[in-house]
Amino acid sequence: QVQLVESGGGLVQAGGSLRLSCESSENIFFLNSMGWYRQGAGKQRDLVAQITLGGRIDYVDSVEGRFTISRDTALNTVYLQMNSLKPEDTGVYFCNAKILRSDYWGQGTLVTVSS
Repeated sequence: QVQLVESGGGLVQAGGSLRLSCESSENIFFLNSMGWYRQGAGKQRDLVAQITLGGRIDYVDSVEGRFTISRDTALNTVYLQMNSLKPEDTGVYFCNAKILRSDYWGQGTLVTVSS
């Protein structure tokens, strides 16, 4: 069982920045990938950014050039640096880890971007 603990959400004005952190209880070299998903009010949970074990990074088009996913293998932590935030970035951000066919989720952290 992988435990994921997120931090870093909050309220920010449009154009501002936030950094989310997700610490894994498992060595991230045992994980196939880690990523961040976003769920807006009344919407489904969608992938925002992902980094694989091999270091491949993918972003959803709407955050390309504004968000950066990175990892610190010594701390078993993945980060999401979010710049130039927009109101449509508002939502609960969930950390995700994949091992083979299993998905593990954090508790979620709320990001609110005011216009």
